[in-house]
Amino acid sequence: MTDIQVPVLIVGGGGAGLTASMTLSNLGIESLLVTAFPNTSILPKAHVLNQRTMEIFTEVGVAPEIYKRSTPAKNMKATGWYAGITGDHDGYGRELGRLEVWGGGYTDPDYVAASPRRTCNLPQIRLEPVLRAHAESLNPGNVRFNHELTALVQDDEGVVATVHNKDDGTDFTVRAKYLFAADGGRTVGKILGVGMTGPRDLMRMVTVHFTADLSAYLKDDEVLIRWLVNPDFGGSWSSGVLVPMGPENWGPASEEWIVHMQYATDDPEAMQRKKVLDRLKATLGVPGFDPQVNSISQWVMEGVISDKFREGSVFFLGDAAHRHPPTGGLGLNSAVHDAYNLCWKVASVLRGQAGDSLLDTYEAERKPVDQNNINNAVANAMNHFVIDKALNLSPENSPAQNWAEVRPLWEDLPESHNKRHALNKAIGSQTMEFRHHNVEFGYTYDSTAIVHDGSPEYVPLDPVRLYEPSTKPGHPMPHAFVEREGERIPLGILVHGGHFLLIAGEDGGDWVEAANKIAAEHNLPIKAATVGVLDSDYVDVRASWLKHREISPTGAVLVRPDRYVAFRSVNGAADAQAVLKSALSQVLATELM
Repeated sequence: MTDIQVPVLIVGGGGAGLTASMTLSNLGIESLLVTAFPNTSILPKAHVLNQRTMEIFTEVGVAPEIYKRSTPAKNMKATGWYAGITGDHDGYGRELGRLEVWGGGYTDPDYVAASPRRTCNLPQIRLEPVLRAHAESLNPGNVRFNHELTALVQDDEGVVATVHNKDDGTDFTVRAKYLFAADGGRTVGKILGVGMTGPRDLMRMVTVHFTADLSAYLKDDEVLIRWLVNPDFGGSWSSGVLVPMGPENWGPASEEWIVHMQYATDDPEAMQRKKVLDRLKATLGVPGFDPQVNSISQWVMEGVISDKFREGSVFFLGDAAHRHPPTGGLGLNSAVHDAYNLCWKVASVLRGQAGDSLLDTYEAERKPVDQNNINNAVANAMNHFVIDKALNLSPENSPAQNWAEVRPLWEDLPESHNKRHALNKAIGSQTMEFRHHNVEFGYTYDSTAIVHDGSPEYVPLDPVRLYEPSTKPGHPMPHAFVEREGERIPLGILVHGGHFLLIAGEDGGDWVEAANKIAAEHNLPIKAATVGVLDSDYVDVRASWLKHREISPTGAVLVRPDRYVAFRSVNGAADAQAVLKSALSQVLATELM
């Protein structure tokens, strides 16, 4: 006899698991989260939260606290490359180049137009406690840390899991219809024999998290990430990457920092605390540098993805589904997006509103996106060597040789013009990491939960850098501010709480009527409205929706609860209810009679 019965068991208390818990609570679905760890992460780990993630966190109600604690927009406008920090050479600390990052502190017009939420920066060590507190407030008593899954079996009714309470040493069983494996691949995948494939041992990295006052040596308040291209060490990764950690101040005044340093995969010094700290002190070059060391962690860059995202009643998400380099900040964001994609589908099936095969679209949609994120993250990591190549820096050169290579950047020498432009082009190439708007925000889905309309295949202007808003099925819903009764809202929030959203043109009242009838007859969560500049339920005050809607005044767009366009009709239909019912039947994998 099982001790606990619950619709969804979540294994793992990191970004993916906690997002799943909050989202399910928001959808009215009961869940139990267990994690073997006694607390949230003690390591800094990921820190960038992109616009899509902040939209999701807004929906579940945790975004205000995250924005309150995160890096101010003015301190996360750029990334910079510097000739180290300080030292006895006259070139130390010089800025070699800089580049806007992820919307330039919400000043890039494309980012502003894409979403009402700006990119955020909050290290995972500080983010996860916020997520945990909010998840616990939404689901009291059912977010249990220090509880380890020790056994798991599947049957026709779902899963039966054995959980060990590490606080009191007792065991109990959980019967669940579905299990979300968000445990980083530590337990569930091994029990079920689901492996991961992809390149491993790309780079060995050591991260030092320390407390120190570096404000006397740093400038540029707007720079978030500093690449210490120290000629004494010969290159970007070999020198180190310096990132502020706050928590109260940011920019050069940050109280805490992390430095990532590359080591050869077989270098034994990566495991020796004294050697690591000696290298850190030498890299920074700060006189008498004696920081408070909070943690030292060793990790290996890899680009692996789970062989399956679904195994029976078990779904893999977050690091249990994919692991890749931190370059571009795609890991944690992908985990959040995994959970968001999966939860509304599971909720629909549990309520009897959708067929089980809807759940197969989780892998069909998320695995290609996650694989693309892996490919981009690996490419981003490797692309930093382009900087070294442009400067002709190498760890094999002597420090004097490396300094001679960078001196033309600030002195007028015969080779200055070519050197400066070569660096400019190399830094421009880094937009693949720091302006990958179409990767992080504009990614598309293709599955049976998308009703294709026969429009031409989408060919992006740039598959990485440019997000192009569109209502083509499979694309994220374009952002627009609209007004009703004097209140201005982002159109996208109408999906909050797991709603489908039917948006018709000014003369598309028959679509709205059809949607309302279907919602009533089949107990489906559908909101429906006309949106237009003139006579509409919601007024398109900036004509933003008009610019991107790609339908006529009699047409309609159906948006899924995860803000993705499921169906589009450019014009009206002779029988709008029959057309819309057919589309919903396909999306929900069930026949609406």
